[in-house]
Amino acid sequence: MDNILDELMKMYPMLSVYMTAGCLMFARIMGFIRTAPVFNRKEIPGMVKLALGFLLTLLLTGLIKPDVTLTQENFVLSLGLNFIAGALVGFVAQLICMAVDAGGDMINMQMGLSSAMIMDPTFGSQVSIMSRIFSLMGVLIFIQLGGVYWIIQALIRSVEIFPLGVMTLPLDRIVNMDYLIKISSNVLFMGLQIASPVLLATLGQDIILGTISKTAPQVNVFQLSFLFKPVFGAAILIWIMPMLINVISDYFMSYAKIF
Repeated sequence: MDNILDELMKMYPMLSVYMTAGCLMFARIMGFIRTAPVFNRKEIPGMVKLALGFLLTLLLTGLIKPDVTLTQENFVLSLGLNFIAGALVGFVAQLICMAVDAGGDMINMQMGLSSAMIMDPTFGSQVSIMSRIFSLMGVLIFIQLGGVYWIIQALIRSVEIFPLGVMTLPLDRIVNMDYLIKISSNVLFMGLQIASPVLLATLGQDIILGTISKTAPQVNVFQLSFLFKPVFGAAILIWIMPMLINVISDYFMSYAKIF
């Protein structure tokens, strides 16, 4: 078998380069799929992710025209660095989508639905109902706007910044710290913007119920709040949903240039 491989290398001198580059590109793509929105959802079977990673490897390896020379000693290190580089690209995109989930969490808490939790297979933990709804809605809007194309473009550009065979990870070039800080802070800021209509509406309801409690102490306001908050919050959401979709779309489009 070794003799056959040696003869193939002599016949096709670029075969070794492309095989090495393919292995490194596959590691980067699998790190990207592990953390990137849409791709990282556990509803997608593992074999589908592997097949997609293999298909992207074939396409991108031929696209970038690699020039990789590695020894056996540093090949494992390069595999790990490429996996980390792909995971960083996907994580930055995931941070942008997490702002929508944060808004759903705030709405869920304000509507009094904190006790209603469901299992989210994507993160393997208990999440609120509204967070789950907003997460799915954010993913659909992200796909509809072409977000999958943006993050794949970012993955391709990461090869220009961090070539496949480099032995050091240039974090200052892969991740812009100013953008990373801004995106991280926007998880709370954008979440508040999404949840603000429901927060203000339920705050006004609490003020009204508090006034009723002072003027008519015989009314059990505490029990009434459990009934009014979910119904009132759902009505407000139905009313403002078209505006929320526009706000989320504008938020995603504002970060299209960083991919």
